[in-house]
Amino acid sequence: MTRLAGSAKLLRAMNSSATLAHLLRSGRLTRAELRELTGLSKPTSSEMLRLLTEAGLAVVAGRTSGALGPTAEIYAPNADAAYVAALSVRDTTGEDRPGLAVALCDFRGEVRDRSERWIDFAQVGPGDAVAEAVLETCRRAEIDPRRVRHVQIGVAGAYDPTLDVIHHVDVPGWRGSGVLGAIRDRVAAALEGDDEVTVALENDVKLAAIAERHRGVAADADSFVLLWLGYGIGLATDLGGVLLRGTRGGAGEIGYVPLHPEGTAGPGKGPVDLQDLIGGPAVLRLAAEAGITAHTSGEAITAAIAAGRDGVVQALARRIAFVLATVVAVLDPPLVVLAGETGQAGGAMLRDAVVAAMSQPTSHSELATTVATTNEDVHVAVTAVADDAVLLGGLDAGLHAVRESLISSLADPTLE
Repeated sequence: MTRLAGSAKLLRAMNSSATLAHLLRSGRLTRAELRELTGLSKPTSSEMLRLLTEAGLAVVAGRTSGALGPTAEIYAPNADAAYVAALSVRDTTGEDRPGLAVALCDFRGEVRDRSERWIDFAQVGPGDAVAEAVLETCRRAEIDPRRVRHVQIGVAGAYDPTLDVIHHVDVPGWRGSGVLGAIRDRVAAALEGDDEVTVALENDVKLAAIAERHRGVAADADSFVLLWLGYGIGLATDLGGVLLRGTRGGAGEIGYVPLHPEGTAGPGKGPVDLQDLIGGPAVLRLAAEAGITAHTSGEAITAAIAAGRDGVVQALARRIAFVLATVVAVLDPPLVVLAGETGQAGGAMLRDAVVAAMSQPTSHSELATTVATTNEDVHVAVTAVADDAVLLGGLDAGLHAVRESLISSLADPTLE
């Protein structure tokens, strides 16, 4: 009989993964409950629990009581099996100082510590800043830093893994090649030479899309796009749970899309690119025209709504609809999520105004009418992630990587 190479290891990993997934989802389960959920036989289910407990991924959390018959052991994920650190590098453009937000969660996904600090990246390199942030967070949470298995960093820029360089980044010290390699070396050294820790860089808007997929309105969507509206703008495209990154990590950098052919517009002649059209400074200018002074785009929209200056929201909505017309024509997504501080501040009012503007043709041409008709079939929603979406997406991405790695390590190398 022919036997497929590695089939036993693959089956073991799949069964272990299914068992652990149910434990993580439910929190606490007996063997009988796990058998019912997984459909595994009694011996196989017991074997998977043995593997998970011996690997330190699951623990016996108690026993059933209050019922006739023998008690049963209750299993739960081992929260201390591994930890994930997520960091968000704040864009310095338009801000007084650069920021670094940090969160640490355990294997179950429970956040153990969270903070935000200002860092002079002209004096402190990315590697030192990240390593010190992780160590300080572990100290506050009273967690051994050697148990951190993954560090996920979100940055406002396009990370190119082939060159190990971040394009379009405005934070000093984060430019140039070799940035991730240098951070990895410094973090590994800070965690006492732990070669098991992995470090990853990702665009901040893409991390926000991961959070939306796991925690927000896109949880049940086949695919969706997330339009980030803040000081800077960006677009993340989720295709069936897989993010579109592009050859050099630049997919979604729509702020740099020009509005006019070169030479046809310039200073004093209107917006030049999409950032000039719907980015933070553009929102502040719209608000200023209505007599509203604010420091951020979110504050401006909040103040406009509170003051009854609906014209500000309507004007912004028409601009957003203009941008989405191209997005919809190229990607044809079933769902568009408005996120970022501007999207959150605008809420349902901005969403409704965008939907109304998308259904109106911009001219009497057949093409414009067709685009408007297509737009009417797109569902537009406001993000349901009210917290820091970049940090949460970083934790989600890191947890996925750690869990997959640990499950893969459960395959018995002697089974061939």
